[in-house]
Amino acid sequence: MVPTVTEPTIIVAASDSSAASKAGADYICDGIDDQYEIQAAIDALPARGGTVQLTEGTFKCSGNILPGSYTTLSGQGDERTTLIFTNNGLIWLKNDSIALEGFRATGSGYSGQSAHRGVIYITASHMWIKDVTATADRSIQAVFYVQSIEGYNRDIEYIAFIGCVADSPGTYGFLHSSQDTEYRVHRYVQYTDCRATDCGRYSRFNNWVTGFDFAELNDIESLRVTRCIAEGNWESGFHLEWAPDKNDVVFTDCISRNNGRKPYPDYYDTSGEYYFGAGYYAPKGSYTFNNCTAEGNSAYGFFFSYPDGVYLYDCTDFETGRGKTDYSQVKPTSFFIVQSLLTHANPSIVMENCESIESFGYGLHIALMDHVQINNFRLTDPAGIDGKGAVVGGSPRGALFMDSSIDIHATGDRVSTLIYAMGNRNVVYSGQIDSNAAHPFVIDGYGTSNVRVQNMQMLPVGSAGIMLTQDVPEGAVTIVKS
Repeated sequence: MVPTVTEPTIIVAASDSSAASKAGADYICDGIDDQYEIQAAIDALPARGGTVQLTEGTFKCSGNILPGSYTTLSGQGDERTTLIFTNNGLIWLKNDSIALEGFRATGSGYSGQSAHRGVIYITASHMWIKDVTATADRSIQAVFYVQSIEGYNRDIEYIAFIGCVADSPGTYGFLHSSQDTEYRVHRYVQYTDCRATDCGRYSRFNNWVTGFDFAELNDIESLRVTRCIAEGNWESGFHLEWAPDKNDVVFTDCISRNNGRKPYPDYYDTSGEYYFGAGYYAPKGSYTFNNCTAEGNSAYGFFFSYPDGVYLYDCTDFETGRGKTDYSQVKPTSFFIVQSLLTHANPSIVMENCESIESFGYGLHIALMDHVQINNFRLTDPAGIDGKGAVVGGSPRGALFMDSSIDIHATGDRVSTLIYAMGNRNVVYSGQIDSNAAHPFVIDGYGTSNVRVQNMQMLPVGSAGIMLTQDVPEGAVTIVKS
C-alpha cells in the first residue's frame, strides 16, 4: 500500500523555516496562501509521481491542496511541520495512490459544501496516511474523512492510517461514510497505532460525535484496527452504525477509555438513537475482538445488537458507568448483547476469557439471544442495577435466551444477586460463584425450560447457592452438583 515512487523530490520551505532550509528549497512560501506554492510543487512532479517535501515551519493555507496520483506529501514530523487551513482549505485526496506523512494539520471556519468534508479528505483508493496529527473546530464534519461520493465509480479500497492522531477536535476524529453513489463499500482498511482524543468533548459538529466511526452510511469490509486508542470522546470511542453491512471487522489490542462524555438522556431506548456512550458500539455484523479493553465508558464497554458471528477473546471492561450517578434511564453494562433471534448465525457470539471488573451497573446483559457460547467469563464485583450484577434473558419485556452455554466465574458482594436468569431455554451453566450475596444465582420462571446447571461451584461453604423462584416450572431446571 505504500506508494513506490518517491523520486524526484521537490522541497517547499515555510516562511518561518531556517535560512538553511530556504537555501535548499525549490519553492519558498511567504506565509500567505501557501497552498499555491505547495500545489505548484505537486504539479511540477512528473506523471510517474514523486515527493513534495515540506521543511520545518508553519504553512498557512487558505485553499485546497490536491495531490496527484503517486504523490507523497511529507513533512518533518507533527511537532516540526504544521499546515493551518482557513477559508474552507483542506487536503483533498481525490486521486488514487497518495501518501501523506509526518506533519500536523489544523482547520477552522468551514462553511458550505466544505463543512461536510474533512481536513484530510479521502475520496479515492490506495492511500497511505502515516504519522499525521490533525484537529479542527466544530465547523467541519471530520478531521480524517473517507467518503464515497458521486463520480468515483468504484468502491474505495486499500486505505491505511498508521500512527495518526485526531487531537481534541470539535468534530469526528476518523469518519467513513457515503453520499450519492451506489459504490458505498470501503474495503481493505487498516488503522494501526492511531488515536482519537476528546473528539467533540468541548464543542461539537453535532450531538453524535465519535472518536472512530467506521461505517456511517458506507458498508465496511475487511477492516483491521490494531493498537488504536479512543479516549474522552463525546459519544462512542469506536463506532459503527446499525444499517450498513459490516463484514470481517477485526479489532486487536485496542483501548477505549472514558468515552460517552455526553450527559445521560432523560429518556433512553436501545431501539432508538437516544444515546450510545459505548467503548465499542458494534451492531449487526461480523466482528472479532482480540485483547481489547474498555474502561470508564459511560453506558457500555462492548455493545452488540444483532450479532451475526461475533468473537471476543481476552477482552476486559473496567468500571463502565464511571462518572455517572443517575442510572434510572441508562443501565451501564460492561458487555451488552441483544437480539440474535433475528439473525441466522450459529454461534451468534462467542466470548472466551473475557472479564467485567467493578461495573457501576451490570457486568453482563443478554436478551433475545440464541446460540451464545461463553467460556471462562469473569464477573468481578459489579455494583449492579436493582440488586442484580448480571442479567441473562430477563428484562422488563421478559426476553428469552436459548440454545446457549455460559461458563461464568463470579465474585463480589455489592449486589444481592450476582447472576439473574429468566426465560432461559436449552441453556447450560457452569463455573464458580464466590460471594456472600443473599441470593448469588437466581433462576426465574418466565419461559424457563431445559436449563442445566452443572459443575457450578458455590463458595463460600454455606452459601445460599442457587435459588429457583416459584415461577420455575417443575423439572425445568436440572442442578448437577460439582
